[in-house]
Order: sequence, then C-alpha cells, then structure tokens
Amino acid sequence: MSRIAASTKKTYPWTTYLIINIFWLGLMTVNQSNGLIVPLLVQRFVGPGRQATAFGRIRLYSLMVALLVQAVAGMLSDRSTSRWGRRRPYILVGTLLNVACLVGIGLAPSYGLLFVAVLCSQAAGNIAHGAQQGLIPDLIPESRRGRFSGVKAVLEIPLPIIVVSFGIGPLVSRGDIWGGLLVAIGVLVTTMLITMLVREERVVEPPPFNWPALGRLLAMTGSFMAIILSGGAAVEWIGRLLEGVTSTTLLLIAMGLTGLLMMVLAVVLGVWVCVRISLGEKRTGSFTWWVINRLAFLVGANSFSTFAVYFFQARLGLEGEAAAGPTARLLMVVGILILICALLSGWLADRIGRKRLVGASGLLAALGTLILVLAPSLVMIYVGGAIIGGATGIFFTSNWALGTDIVPKAKSGQFLGISNLAGAGAGAIGGYIGGPLADYFTVRVPQGAGIGYLLVFGIYGVLFLISTLTLFFVHESHHHTHYS
Repeated sequence: MSRIAASTKKTYPWTTYLIINIFWLGLMTVNQSNGLIVPLLVQRFVGPGRQATAFGRIRLYSLMVALLVQAVAGMLSDRSTSRWGRRRPYILVGTLLNVACLVGIGLAPSYGLLFVAVLCSQAAGNIAHGAQQGLIPDLIPESRRGRFSGVKAVLEIPLPIIVVSFGIGPLVSRGDIWGGLLVAIGVLVTTMLITMLVREERVVEPPPFNWPALGRLLAMTGSFMAIILSGGAAVEWIGRLLEGVTSTTLLLIAMGLTGLLMMVLAVVLGVWVCVRISLGEKRTGSFTWWVINRLAFLVGANSFSTFAVYFFQARLGLEGEAAAGPTARLLMVVGILILICALLSGWLADRIGRKRLVGASGLLAALGTLILVLAPSLVMIYVGGAIIGGATGIFFTSNWALGTDIVPKAKSGQFLGISNLAGAGAGAIGGYIGGPLADYFTVRVPQGAGIGYLLVFGIYGVLFLISTLTLFFVHESHHHTHYS
C-alpha cells in the first residue's frame, strides 16, 4: 500500500479515500462499544431508578472533556512542526493512551471509578480525533471533499455500528464485556497503524500559539457546561413542583414541554455563546448556524443510541445484558441504511448542493422518530430506526461537506474543533437533560413501561425539525475571506 502525498489532482485511487478516513472506523467503534457497555456497567452500580440520570451525568462531563480536548488538539496540531506532519503524532499518542483507558473501564469496581475511566478515555480519544478531522481540509481540494466526506461518513457511522452489531454486541449480550472491549481495542489500534501511512508536508514556520484563544476555549467549555447543567436542573425542579399531580397526561405535557424548551435553549444559546467566546468578534454567522444545525440534529441521532439499551429493557421487559441483542440488531439496521445513504449523498452533495440534502435529512429523521415512538411492534421499531438511519447517513455526508466549505482552510483544525460543540454537545444535552426525564417517569409511572423514554425520543424528533429550520440562516459559499 503506497503512502499518500498531498495533491491537487482531481482523481484519487480508492486507497487514498480509505487511508485518509480509516481512523474514523477505530474511533467510532470505541464510541459505539462504550455506548453499549457503559450503560450496563452504570446499571450494575446504581440500579434502574437512577440509571438514565447517572449515565447522563457521565455523558455530560465526559463529552465536555471531549469538547475541550478535541479543540485544543486541533489548535496544537495546526501548529505542529513534527517531521511526521501536523496530525499523525497526535493520532498515535491519543490512541495509545486510549487503550490504557479502555482497560480501566473494564476494571472499574464502582460508579465513581467508572466515571473517571470514561472521562480519561474521552480525553485520550479526542487528542487523536482533533487531529484526524484536519486531514481532509489539509490534503483534499474543495471539489473532491464531498466524496471524501462520504467515505468519512461511511467509516464514521455505519461500519462501526455494523462491527459492534456483529462482533461486539453478541459478546456483550452473553455477559462477555471484556471480549467486547478487546475487539474494540483491536479495531482502534489497527486503523491507527493504517493512518500512519498518510504523508503530510512538514510545517516549517507555524504561526505562534494563540494563548488568548486557549483562554476563550476554556471559557467556552465552561459556559456550555453551565448552560446544560442549568437545563438539567430546571427539569428536575419542575419535576419536584409536580409531585402532587396524579394525571399522567398532565405530567407528560408539562415535563415534555420543559425538556424540549431546555434542549432548544441549550442548543441555540450554547452554540451562540461558545462560538462568540471562542472566535471573538469575527463574523461567523453561517458557521454559527451550521453548528446549531449540526447540534440540533445530532442531539436526536446520538441520543437514540445513548438510551437504546434502557429503552429495550423497559419496552420489552428485558433485564441486564439481554437487551444488548435487540439493541445491536437495531443498530445494525440503522448502520446499513446509513451506509447506503451516506454513499449516495456524498455523490449528490457535489452536484445538487449540500443544504438541500441537509434539510431533507431533518424532515426524514422526524418521520422515522414518529414511527418509532408510535410503533406497536418490534418490527415497526426497526422500521422507524431504519428511516432515522437513512436520514443520518444523508446528514453526516452533506452536513460535513457543507462545513468544510464554510471554514477557512488555514484554520480548519481550530474551526472544526469548535464544531465539536455539535458532536460532544449532542450527547451531553440529550443525555443530561433527557436522562432525568426518563427516570422521572420510571419512578412516577412504573406501570407505563418505557413511557419516559418515549417522551424523550419524541423531543428528539422535534429537534430534527428544528435542525431543518436553522438552514435558512446558513449560506453556502466557497470563499473564506470573511474569516480573516
């Protein structure tokens, strides 16, 4: 397999598409595996009455660590003068640290130590992640980024889901959590080694490190976390105010509206405040609304998998690891549809425009959510999940291609690192605000199996619609002078 050099040619061999993007498979296999394994470990330590809240707490703090570390790694790798290039040293170091952290997750004897191990894993993984996402802007011209983003989307979402479904899910469903962790570690290390074949041009005279930008980044992360914490606190406070209410319908309406409002505020206010803090007074209107669009969509898409294990346990009456089987099968269906649609939308994104595809994906995902929430059978649950999967495949390819057009190439690591407000913030918002909602109905309405999760999933569906509406404020452009 030949090494890759940066090139302005308009055609690339298939190996170029693969090697530049292969590490996404390793990173996301680990993330998907943790999404299956960590909820079960949390359940062992805290029980079903507080499991969603406890897992949501892990999601919030670990993803805020991810947000901070990924952006810092992007900034540092932009300025790296290593003879290996800007990105690969960070990918190597982050991977090796993450292997140690994954072993720590498997060995954790309590919720507190599991919490620490997951935080460390997120930090290590995002050292590599922050560097990896700079490879396409570094090495690929704009005219081909749609295709490369399509391959990225395939390796980032559907293939890791399929690996987890066929290779890790069956192991976990039999109680072999260590087996699942070892498979994930193997995929991570293998893909990292292949990525080392990328050849980057050494940066001889990098710009000086921007310490004020680092200060703004710290303020951004703290502000975003404070907004999400406030949203979760508001949900719990309203729940306490409604302790005397006995009508399930009234509880659903009041808590549902509260949860939706807090998530929308966290998405819009969180992104606006954080971009403002991080980038200062620069005119970044389209970039800000692109991140809002991405975050609103991913709150729904990411959080479905976050609570999938608990959803199947409550809805089907399953216990413990037994829910890993149907969860893995649902993820497999979702992964296949993401795979198909990501490939098609990568080709279409370069021809009919990114925004049209992004908007269609939000509407389609909302339809899939409606079917899933109203599903009378397991088959219909899979149908709803498949529609959401197809929409997610379209979204990941077209939205990322849109983003790479908007950000300035010279600062792609910094800008795309900030865009992790969507990647990290989605799980944090969906988990920390949605978790208490689900647990609230588990305690208050125990006879309504899964009612809390249905409510939370319905809120995610509304956020899909909101993501489409935000596109009115995003303007496609191939010119980046307004970021200078």
